[in-house]
Amino acid sequence: MNKTLPALVLGVLISQGAMAAGDGTAALGGGVGGALGNIVGQQLGGSTGAAVGAGLGGAAGGAVGAQKGNRAEAAIGGGVGSAGGSLIGNRLGGTTGSTIGAGLGGAAGGALGNNLADDEHRSDGKKHRGNKHKHKNKRH
Repeated sequence: MNKTLPALVLGVLISQGAMAAGDGTAALGGGVGGALGNIVGQQLGGSTGAAVGAGLGGAAGGAVGAQKGNRAEAAIGGGVGSAGGSLIGNRLGGTTGSTIGAGLGGAAGGALGNNLADDEHRSDGKKHRGNKHKHKNKRH
């Protein structure tokens, strides 16, 4: 537990680096969610539980932080990135590496999913505004 807090802080700080890319809230949500899910999962089920917890936390964090039309893609990116980062980090640096990997993977995956969803919705670079209905003022 004495390594958990520094690992969480480092994961949050590194996930803020993805905010400079323009997909800040989805990146931050995926990074923090992945790191927290990893920590809870480690306590409940070891390295497998850490990967599952990171995936769930990264997906939830990515979805919460993403724009309304991009939530599914950001959730998938955050979940897959967090789980993969947790597994790779565990191999390289044990439980601390797993938490850092989950934070980094969730941040990158959440930002990437949010960004890909933006590109998918509009190919001309303009923002999609949705269907707005204009109602005429009728006098009775």
